[in-house]
Amino acid sequence: MLSSMESVLSPWVAQLKAKANLPVLLRWGDGSSPGGGLRLGDFTHPKVEIHVRKASAIPLLLSPSLDSLGEAYVEGQIDVTGRVEDILEVAHGLAEAGTKSEGALARMVRSFTHNKKSDSEAIQYHYDVSNEFYQAWLDPAMVYSCAYFERGDETLAQAQEKKIDHILTKLQLQPGQRLLDIGCGWGALVMRAASKFGARCVGVTLSNNQFELARERVRQAGLQDRIEIRLQDYRDVQGQFERITSVGMFEHVGLKHLEAYFARIRDLLTDEGWVLNHGITSTDAHDGEASYGGGRFIDRYVFPQGETPHISTVLKTMQLGGLEAIDVESLRRHYARTTGLWSQAFEANGEKLRRMVDEKSWRIWRVYLAGSQWAFDHDEISLYQVLCRKAGRLAHGQPWSRRWMYAR
Repeated sequence: MLSSMESVLSPWVAQLKAKANLPVLLRWGDGSSPGGGLRLGDFTHPKVEIHVRKASAIPLLLSPSLDSLGEAYVEGQIDVTGRVEDILEVAHGLAEAGTKSEGALARMVRSFTHNKKSDSEAIQYHYDVSNEFYQAWLDPAMVYSCAYFERGDETLAQAQEKKIDHILTKLQLQPGQRLLDIGCGWGALVMRAASKFGARCVGVTLSNNQFELARERVRQAGLQDRIEIRLQDYRDVQGQFERITSVGMFEHVGLKHLEAYFARIRDLLTDEGWVLNHGITSTDAHDGEASYGGGRFIDRYVFPQGETPHISTVLKTMQLGGLEAIDVESLRRHYARTTGLWSQAFEANGEKLRRMVDEKSWRIWRVYLAGSQWAFDHDEISLYQVLCRKAGRLAHGQPWSRRWMYAR
């Protein structure tokens, strides 16, 4: 078995060393591989060790992509040791070396069938792990979206509060105005909007866990008279609102449904109202997913049916849906920092989190958080905040400058 494994892997290792020269030691079986294992590069000490647990991992290693390597890890076919940052660098090195030159930069564009039932199931798959699981690595307010680091040295909790204030300040939210938060999470934004800005808020989510905890948090804060949390699809919301926020939600809408999504927001908006859409975008001008199979891994294991449009697609579908963009801000660096802090907290609480979920789920989230930091840092994905209002309005309704966004 061992000699057979080595004979299969040795030619691949030789080719890989010539292409990538990675600081990786490859072992198999019970770990006592001949000669200590196979070296995927020239080094004194390996930064990463890959231990092949099952022969079924071999095809995934011989044609590596982020999808196949992620599959081998989360399914327990391989174990990987090393710093999570080094593991991600190695994974991308393997995927790049294993990709044919003509397809190295190809980024697949896929679309899915979206309806209320499938969207609800996808949201519950991702968000209903358990509230305690998320609490172990999020900030105390449980804000699960890109933070805003005004200086860069803020704690995660400070940066998340600044993000919410940045959004509500951009919207020029006034006391007594009605605010709809589409995809309200565990309620942090509507609670801040009500308590600091004096708004009357409705927050909607499709996650049962978020719904229950958000309602309890609103009750504990004594804000029931100003905040209503609903387990409801945004397409079923009635009435009109002076301000609408959508934070980390439109990634679930689907590329083919973005125009209808923005049109529905327009219908819910008063004539002089403002909207802020905050969401992850593709950095591929053709709306392609992350390269080297990263997008396929995310769809299979993390965000079923998630689709990220390029910012140009966002702006086009907004206009087609009847909304005019007033301001566009990139927060890619901020999300690299945010996901890095999430990943650090996940690693620091690794054993505690491992006891909360099954081994496969733990491995999925470990790879996903660390991989997200890498992707934002390396311009694989981005994030934009777009402030908009109804299209076709008179010009005098627009501000002269952006100064109000940063006034304190």
